[in-house]
Amino acid sequence: MKKKYLLCAIVTLAAISLFGCGAFSKEKSGKESDTTIVAEKETTDDTEEDSTVEEPGTTEESTSDTLQEPETVTFDGDVNSISNTPVTWGVGVQTYEDNRPVAPVQLQEQYGTKYAVDFIKENEKVIYLTFDEGYENGYTSQILDTLKEKNVKAVFFITMPYAKTETELVKRMIDEGHVVGSHSVTHPSDGMPSLTVEQQINEYQELHNYIRDNYGYTMYLFRPPAGKFSEQSLAVAQKCGYRSVMWSFAYNDWDPDNQMEVSKALDNAVGKLHNGAIYLLHAVSKTNTEMLGDFIDSAREMGYEFKEYK
Repeated sequence: MKKKYLLCAIVTLAAISLFGCGAFSKEKSGKESDTTIVAEKETTDDTEEDSTVEEPGTTEESTSDTLQEPETVTFDGDVNSISNTPVTWGVGVQTYEDNRPVAPVQLQEQYGTKYAVDFIKENEKVIYLTFDEGYENGYTSQILDTLKEKNVKAVFFITMPYAKTETELVKRMIDEGHVVGSHSVTHPSDGMPSLTVEQQINEYQELHNYIRDNYGYTMYLFRPPAGKFSEQSLAVAQKCGYRSVMWSFAYNDWDPDNQMEVSKALDNAVGKLHNGAIYLLHAVSKTNTEMLGDFIDSAREMGYEFKEYK
């Protein structure tokens, strides 16, 4: 499991406007694409749920002598000069001939290298499973059982309340080789662009330090709440040592009281298979839990490989 990114740390805002986190340690930047891409502005079925969570109190300090304190570093650029115009996007229905969705491919070209963000992965027959965990609905243990049985590694994006209340499940995720990613402390319903830069940094730092101090684990992936982002918010995540992970497949699965029939959801998930797919599934979904094993088997029968997110 990779544990190789620098800790995020809030730095003093006193007489300067430069503040941020440790520089991203891998794939830092590249030439911006000359292609101008306009993301879909309307809310789509792929937009994530607006989970309501209480803001936690002060992060508990670890007493372990083996854990290091966060390194305080300064950001070598002014994130306030980067556009904070919110982008609410959706995968949409348009696809290329190879079934890869148009919007994620174009957004990857526009933002991927510059801001360390993935809307879709490599153009090979590989799939990445990701689960959002805003709260526990009793299904995660069964999901983990299926993943273990099928020998598949996934990413679980968790919030601070989840980290504090679901200790055994988080430990199991780590122990069984899955990636635990950040889904922010408070899951702001209007996304990270609705926060000041200082508040955004705190969303990374508090949860990062809590997971490090209480689980001995270093997170390095981030799922933007509600699927909303701006160039500025992507830049802040990058400078805080995180790679942002969007998705190239999602569906209406986040409402426990409005679950799609299992066979229909399975047909939808299999029918939209494509190279480098990032599947966003919500672990609160009974349907996802019941179809997961069959989905993995069907994808493998079609020649796809499930890869660990790196």
